[in-house]
Amino acid sequence: MDNSTNMSYQAGQTKGQAEEKGNQMMEKASNAAQSAKESMQEIGQQAQAKAQGAVDAVKNATGMNK
Repeated sequence: MDNSTNMSYQAGQTKGQAEEKGNQMMEKASNAAQSAKESMQEIGQQAQAKAQGAVDAVKNATGMNK
């Protein structure tokens, strides 16, 4: 293999490695975003349950639940 062919091969290898690294980073970012979304949904559900509990407590205290 002459020098020019070898340099082209190495450039192709480097490009492929850079693309793979970029894909890995995008996958990690996507996983982090999905995890954050799931955490926020869980927090929202907990807040909603607490609010409903507070509403029920007020209804019970005022006799409005009958």
